Amino acid sequence: MICVTLQNRSAEEILDLLENASPAIQMAEIRLDRCPLNEDEIETVFSSSDTPLIATCRVAGDGNGTWEEAEAKLQAAIEAGAAFIDLELEAPKEIGKRLRRACSEYGTRMIRSAHFFDGTPSFEDMRETADRCRKFGGEIIKIAVSASSEADVTRVLSLYNEYEEGRLVAFAMGEAGRSSRLECLRLGSPFTYAALTSEEAAAPGQWPYSEMTETLYGRSFGGKSLLRMTTTCHSERCPEPVEGQSEESDGAALQMPSSKSFAQRAIIAAALADCHSERSPEPVEGRSEESHLDGYTPCQDSEAAKAVAVILSDAKNLPGQIHVGESGLLTRLMIPIVAALQNEKSKVVNITGEGTLLNRPLKGATEIMAKFGTLLRPLGEQASGDIKVPLSVQGPLLPGKVDISGKDGSQLISGLLMALPLLKGDSVIHVHDPKSIPYMFITIDVLKKFGIRIGSEMEGDEEFMETQDWGLCTGITFKIKGGQEYKPANFCIEGDWSAAANFLVAGAVFGIVRLQGLDTTSLQADISIMDILMDAGASLSQEDESGIITTQKAPLRAFDTDLNNCPDLFPIVAILAAFCSGTSHILGFKRLASKESDRGKAILESLTKMGVSAYAEGDQLTIEGHSLESRILNGTLLKGGEYTSFHDHRMAMALTVASLGADGPIIIDDTDCVAKSFPAFFDIWRQGFPSA
Repeated sequence: MICVTLQNRSAEEILDLLENASPAIQMAEIRLDRCPLNEDEIETVFSSSDTPLIATCRVAGDGNGTWEEAEAKLQAAIEAGAAFIDLELEAPKEIGKRLRRACSEYGTRMIRSAHFFDGTPSFEDMRETADRCRKFGGEIIKIAVSASSEADVTRVLSLYNEYEEGRLVAFAMGEAGRSSRLECLRLGSPFTYAALTSEEAAAPGQWPYSEMTETLYGRSFGGKSLLRMTTTCHSERCPEPVEGQSEESDGAALQMPSSKSFAQRAIIAAALADCHSERSPEPVEGRSEESHLDGYTPCQDSEAAKAVAVILSDAKNLPGQIHVGESGLLTRLMIPIVAALQNEKSKVVNITGEGTLLNRPLKGATEIMAKFGTLLRPLGEQASGDIKVPLSVQGPLLPGKVDISGKDGSQLISGLLMALPLLKGDSVIHVHDPKSIPYMFITIDVLKKFGIRIGSEMEGDEEFMETQDWGLCTGITFKIKGGQEYKPANFCIEGDWSAAANFLVAGAVFGIVRLQGLDTTSLQADISIMDILMDAGASLSQEDESGIITTQKAPLRAFDTDLNNCPDLFPIVAILAAFCSGTSHILGFKRLASKESDRGKAILESLTKMGVSAYAEGDQLTIEGHSLESRILNGTLLKGGEYTSFHDHRMAMALTVASLGADGPIIIDDTDCVAKSFPAFFDIWRQGFPSA
């Protein structure tokens, strides 16, 4: 990335530049020792912009003032939300310690810097200085030297052989060192510095921002311009409201679709509330007999749930066959529900489906349902192993106290949570080795809106008790009272974090994206994309009144994450890792085999074809990543060409995001598969990235 040094500017001038400069400023260093800002103005500047900002207040070298003044200004910037502070290595140790603690508390990254204005020291001296920068809290090490020859430049740039990518910013000042300010990005620097104009250079040899931007990004390939993608303004990117988006909106935020995880559960719950069974022969006085689901946007899986809901609305005449489309969730919800609605032990209901669902084994389903007295049998010819759709369900479903494994996912457990309240007797389910835990609690949350109450108790070690980290949960006990009745409800369906993840990653790597329709207090597991992006160093913010979420290009670093509870994020998080400097590790790989495709295999094949170094070992996927700028300068952009989505909607969307960083068009064989969860994906994508 290119960081613009801003100096001798008022707070108003700085904010105007951050909002309106052309080309748009990706990142800025605010020289607090040279800008006439008091602490209130510092708070205004650093809290008012989504642009990643570095707070720098020099005392030694070319700076001025006292260390105490510098500490006060840097502390104010940290508390206001600075992405980075730059503290000179010469700073008193106690000041360094206090600012390091503040950085840790507020999530600011510390740069420890050393400047050699009188020349270029020996390699050994520079390395020793860099090691001291790291020792004294530098997440990023900055070494700047004055160069008078090509040998000086070569010597300082050789430091990149000693440190991991993304941790070192080393370059040469002076005209002799001018090329090093761009070369450092090729070698793995997370960012470099440029001047707003040639007249405003903070040090000799600093490039004007427009020239460096054009040199780095202003190339066109595959019909795309990286310059346009990385600098387009909000209003230019989204000139027309997206279909279904309010005309009163600012026209810049992209509307996310409704969550099909919530929608399918709510649709089936509303259908069960509409059942005129023997439990509810007459309308209840004072209660609406209709449910209203607000915020619904159609997709194939949710439309399949609507079709099933029509059948369920008359439980007295449960048909002999129910078609679930291509939805694995709907399949697993319906298995326990149709068993619960069967009035005769000999009654059999066939569940049929289509597309990739027919090849996806329902791991553990036969064994779990047998514990509740329900028999599952395959229909047609099926190879030995776990049962698949089509299948028959022979009930009834029996209440009881049962211990089951959650290692194969949460969807069938969610079906049991929806079905067991319909029975006369009480039930207790203990789930050991739970996976996708958030989705179970989404089910409970939806059911609560429709009048169903379920108790739960989570288990874990002392660390779990302290942190309540779902990844550390070892078991869950659900207590389900029988004889409950679903009641009609007005239900607002949340926006889909699974869909949003693709746009958020695109913004973090390639430019800026603003999204609306998302709930940041959601139980959706895929809201974890926010934590992953923050761990990777992305710039994220939310507007207080509108709730619009913005993600913006920032220096990205490698990360470690566990996706066992949110496996649907795997394809897009893998693409994110490819553009993060360093080696990322992603857990949960074993859970991918039975998705719409063998998703683990699909991800690895796609990454390898793109030229990304990646391998799977056990449950972990390891990806070696490089910044977008490093890939541009080294000629290692992702490889374009013909790719398969494996008929998997999440692979198709992730490949589309990857195409922004490819050296030519990425042609996907099947894009219609996005209709499964997000039919409007490509329409909204073109609104967000018209240059793609």
